[in-house]
Amino acid sequence: MMKDLFIDTNIASRFTNPLDPEYKNLINWLLAFDEHNPDNNAYLVVSKKLLGEYYASARNANTSTSIPVIIDTLIRQGRRILITNDQIKAFQKEHYTKKNEKKLRSNNEDREHIPVVLLSERKYALAIDDDFIYDLTHFPGFTVRAEKRPEALPYQ
Repeated sequence: MMKDLFIDTNIASRFTNPLDPEYKNLINWLLAFDEHNPDNNAYLVVSKKLLGEYYASARNANTSTSIPVIIDTLIRQGRRILITNDQIKAFQKEHYTKKNEKKLRSNNEDREHIPVVLLSERKYALAIDDDFIYDLTHFPGFTVRAEKRPEALPYQ
């Protein structure tokens, strides 16, 4: 199984100068690359909208651990998984029924990220927003693991 992970912008924005050892561990895991054993490599699940949020949140970040640098590394190594706008729209058309949408708690911006997580292989997410986490973990027909802290998620 591919070790893919969705990281919300509010988590990724902390990568620039991380003091927290758990964020350092997460960044090291994302950057570690074993070409001989690709099953151990990390993959980041993103959308165009999420990439835009990442770049906007790290606009002046010039460190080796900033999210734009990490994404560039993952792209070069083929470890960025892009969920396309067409995939997101198809998912929403199928699963965003009036009944399901009525139960969602997250804001409209985050609702566009729900399909990105649900279309990923492992359906693992790191986010801080309680409403977004609730929507992910309570979306009908899917089993998602969403946590606020890296050490709470068995991402490795």
